[in-house]
Amino acid sequence: MCSNFFIGFGFLLLCNGIIASPRIDPLVETKVGLIRGLTASDGDYSMFLGIPFGVVDETNPFGPSTPYPKFENTFEAYDDSAICPQIEEFNNTLVGSLDCLHLNIYVPKSATSQNRVPVLVWIYGGGFSIGFSGRYLYGPKFLVKNDIILVTINYRLGPYGFMCLGTPEVPGNQGLKDQLLALRWINNNIESFGGDVNKITIMGESAGGISVDLHLYSAQETLFKSVILQSGTAFLPGTLTEPKPELSLKLSENLGFTTDDVSEALTFLSSIDPHLIIASASTVDRFWPCIENQFDNTETFITDYPVNMEIPKVRNMPILIGFNDNEMITHYANRDTEFFEMHNGIFAERLNSGFNFDADTLLEMEMFVRHFYIGDEKITEELKFVLADMLSDFGYNYPTVRSIANYIKNRASNIYHYVFSYNGGRNFVKRKNNVTIGGAAHADEIGYLFDVSFWHEKPELHDQLILDRMTTMWANFVKYSNPTPQITELLPVRWEPINEGSPYYYLDINSELKLERRPFHNRMAFWELFYNLNKKYVTGYREY
Repeated sequence: MCSNFFIGFGFLLLCNGIIASPRIDPLVETKVGLIRGLTASDGDYSMFLGIPFGVVDETNPFGPSTPYPKFENTFEAYDDSAICPQIEEFNNTLVGSLDCLHLNIYVPKSATSQNRVPVLVWIYGGGFSIGFSGRYLYGPKFLVKNDIILVTINYRLGPYGFMCLGTPEVPGNQGLKDQLLALRWINNNIESFGGDVNKITIMGESAGGISVDLHLYSAQETLFKSVILQSGTAFLPGTLTEPKPELSLKLSENLGFTTDDVSEALTFLSSIDPHLIIASASTVDRFWPCIENQFDNTETFITDYPVNMEIPKVRNMPILIGFNDNEMITHYANRDTEFFEMHNGIFAERLNSGFNFDADTLLEMEMFVRHFYIGDEKITEELKFVLADMLSDFGYNYPTVRSIANYIKNRASNIYHYVFSYNGGRNFVKRKNNVTIGGAAHADEIGYLFDVSFWHEKPELHDQLILDRMTTMWANFVKYSNPTPQITELLPVRWEPINEGSPYYYLDINSELKLERRPFHNRMAFWELFYNLNKKYVTGYREY
């Protein structure tokens, strides 16, 4: 019987007789203790699932979380089903518990203590109200086969993650601080898994992209070397609000306890079942990031609007950023005639989300936007593509342009801009919502980066090509800060970056890869003029 084994970079090496067994589960020694994972059955990698990194205070579950204590025994990292309280999107059911601050680590076999590999950290989207990090949606095999470690993290959502009372107990942005706690855990422990702590990239889509951007603006330390933002930046109108202590009073009243004391309401809400909180919160208001008040001995994340801020963190930082070519088409695709008849106020509604216009100015500005997009036409079903363009431009496309301009101003390194316009069998949101018209909708690219496990069929050949190109370029960016370090048969086009003074390049990701300049140029020029004309009305803007 062989007795020799060691825990070096972390994988347990056993004697020949045991090596011949069907599976050897990897064991890793970290700063928080021993963690045992699983050997994947669908690729040459190991999985460490459901590792807890944070603890939610049971007496104040709406407040900041704290680091999870060290493990007394070996932690069996086998379960990635943890989900924070929410109404999940697939079955529209109340799910989740507050014991949800877990992360998953997927490690290619190439990673060792002698060969540390770059790390990609995924922050899911979902409007800060839904989302989870498990393999059901975010399967890792397509990315880790490119010799990078993938980490996916959970963070609190809705009122638990984003109630903003403006008090020391609930200052706001708890979900973003959960992400920060996870990033600190990764920085402290990823080397034990063969990860290169000096090559960590954080990536997010939609609310996840906004989160990534807010980490750039935050007052806290930089825990990554590069970023990927997909269809979401901090300039999305309405992303940040002022503290709203009244929401705790409304939520409490909805659940049967009426008070005008925020502290009393918080004590009451902390005693209520999370599923009841989530169900009631959906009728109160939207819970999103906020501008925090500053208190002694309380960690703050962001205390001003990005429109007023510089971003020293992006100096010399490589950035990959983009959007899809028809972000909002699913918002209109399957609507009936009555919906469009009731939709006449959409222009004013959107402008109100990003500007503080008085009534007369709003009427004037609404007219400008309406005339640019639809002229004198009434809103009808025939205009759904134009309306989708307007919503896409206002919410995603032009905010991305604003962000790129701000990165350049703050001396970022190479900025790789893309537009994803492929319409295939793995377009996630269009497939989920049974939409066939238009190009690539919001979140459609997810299916070409992750193994969406509830799709059981193998990708079609043309979809596989897009998948291989996307995952290779994203992994190249993580490894080399350049998505196309060399021209290959798979990647026949060099993706040129945007720099100060350079042309405004972007890569059109479709059946073919094409390097183009200035996507939707006329529409983006309109919004640039509009914002310049109305700069003083932009929400949060301060003149010095």
